[in-house]
Amino acid sequence: MKRINAAPGTIGPVGPYSQAVVSGHLVFTAGQIPAFGSLDEQPASFTEQVRQTFANLSAILEEAGSSLDHIVKVNAYLTDPAQLEPFNQVYREILGHAPPARTTVCVSLWGVSLEIECVAELIDGGGR
Repeated sequence: MKRINAAPGTIGPVGPYSQAVVSGHLVFTAGQIPAFGSLDEQPASFTEQVRQTFANLSAILEEAGSSLDHIVKVNAYLTDPAQLEPFNQVYREILGHAPPARTTVCVSLWGVSLEIECVAELIDGGGR
């Protein structure tokens, strides 16, 4: 098992957890938020926050040996039902070519408007 604690270009975990864990041929990410640099640095618009969150996921997946193209499952947490359509627009841009399975729920989060976690396959199918 391989643990990713702080992928380059990300702020790293804000608690006692790994950003991702590689087990077998799968990568399991922790929930990622739209922060860059520090928790206080987030894009102003919601659509840019979605893009930043996927950029953070991308960096973590690459560090683990995967990519956004290898995602098989997404769990997305939004804070307002009105965010669903703008979220879907960006999601289609990034993952619309072969959309993975997905669960999206509306929740209360601490100081962020969304959080996304995923499961992805390793690019080389490692661990088999």
